[in-house]
Amino acid sequence: MSNKMEKVVIGVNDHAMAGDEKTEFDYSQRSQWLRAAVLGANDGLVSTASLMMGVGAVKQEIKAMMLSGFAGLMAGACSMAIGEFVSVYSQLEIEVAQLKRAKMRGEQGGREGEEDGGGQLPRPFQAASASAMAFTVGAIVPLLSAAFVREYWVRVGVVAGVSSVALVVFGATGAVLGRSPVVRSAARVLIGGWAAMLLTFGLMKLVGSRVM
Repeated sequence: MSNKMEKVVIGVNDHAMAGDEKTEFDYSQRSQWLRAAVLGANDGLVSTASLMMGVGAVKQEIKAMMLSGFAGLMAGACSMAIGEFVSVYSQLEIEVAQLKRAKMRGEQGGREGEEDGGGQLPRPFQAASASAMAFTVGAIVPLLSAAFVREYWVRVGVVAGVSSVALVVFGATGAVLGRSPVVRSAARVLIGGWAAMLLTFGLMKLVGSRVM
């Protein structure tokens, strides 16, 4: 009787541990996707804000800054989508070819892997759409912040300030999802964004003063 009870307890514990491992695996997969989305949004924010600051260094009209930001949004989103599609599609081809080789060898493990892993194969269109959407979300931040500010220096300050707040939020979110120190990660993202905006603004100011 005691041995039977021990087996039952062991079976229950093994089942619980398997459930915990599955939950941990699912969480890990979700966190990777979310973290990639946060990084894509951060890329959209930094590149678009830097582009707007750079153009704003030589063209003070709001139209010039808005058009440059919108062009950066479209170009960046398309670039992210195409790059992600090509990368994930290549990964899909490799995994499908591997499953076909396993099936041709007649290995039972290969057939089971195809059945079990079919739903986990990479999805190029989904990955491309997610990358483009994440980039767009980040790029919209500086565009909206500058849309209704007519005064030049106020507009530059608003873009820099709002972008800085968004950088902190994106950095902290990425740190939470990646289980890394929040303050250090947020500060690193913020400093990197500042450096990109300052360098772009400064270099364009220098080049614009010599060329124009």
